[in-house]
Amino acid sequence: MTDGKFENLMQIMYKLRKECPWDKEQTHDSIKAATLEESYEVVEAIDEKNFDELKVELGDLLLHIVFHSIIAEEADKFTISDVIDSITDKLIRRHPHVFGDTKVNGTSDITRNWETIKLSEGRKSILEGVPKNLPELHKSFRLQEKAAKVGFDWEKKEDVWKKVEEEIRELQAEEKKGESEKLEEEMGDLLFSIVNYSRFIGINPENALRRTNEKFVRRFNYVESKLKENGKNISESNLEEMDKYWEESKNKI
Repeated sequence: MTDGKFENLMQIMYKLRKECPWDKEQTHDSIKAATLEESYEVVEAIDEKNFDELKVELGDLLLHIVFHSIIAEEADKFTISDVIDSITDKLIRRHPHVFGDTKVNGTSDITRNWETIKLSEGRKSILEGVPKNLPELHKSFRLQEKAAKVGFDWEKKEDVWKKVEEEIRELQAEEKKGESEKLEEEMGDLLFSIVNYSRFIGINPENALRRTNEKFVRRFNYVESKLKENGKNISESNLEEMDKYWEESKNKI
C-alpha cells in the first residue's frame, strides 16, 4: 500500500517546479539524457543483484516519470493521470487472453497476438516501436525478435551459424579489396548475423557484450595495478609485460 505516498511525491515536485530555480528551468530536452542514464543505472543494479541500489535507482527513474509528466501538464499536453490511464488501457487491451475471451496455447501465441494488436492500433509495421536511440546491438536484437514473432525467422540455428561463417568470408574478401565503405557494410552484416545466432541460443547480445566489457575493465585495471606496484605507469610498460599480468589476471579475477 502506498498510503498517499505517490501523491506526496507529486506535491513535492509541484513545489520544486515553483520554488527551486534549477527545477523551474528544466524541460523535456534538458533532462532526457538524465532519464536515459537513470534507466541504465537501474539495469546496472539488476546486473549486480544489488537490491538496495535497485530500490534507489527505481526511485530516481520514477522521479523522472513524474518530472516529465508535470512539465507536460504545465504545457497542457497531458497529466500523470493520463499516463497511468494510458498504460492501464494498454495492458488490458494487449492481454485479451487475461481480460477477454481469447484462447492461447503458450507464450508464442501471446507474443504473436501482441504484435497483431499493435498493428490494429495504427502501426504500419511490425518493426515500429523499436526506439531509434537504442544501442545498435540491442536494436538489431529487437528488430530480429519482432520479425520472428510473426514467423519471419530461420528454422534452425545451424543455418544461422552458416550465415555467420558466410559473412566472415565476405568480410575477409572485402578487406583484401580495401574499399572502406563496403567493408563497413560487411562488418555490419557480420555483427547482425552474430546477434541473430545469439538470439537463437537464448543469449541477449547486449548483456553478453556488457559482461565482456566489464571483464575487460577488471582485467586491465589489474594490469595497471600490478605495474603501479612495480613503480611503473602503463605508458612505461610494453606488450610482453602487460600480457604477462593480463594472463595472471585470469586466475586472480
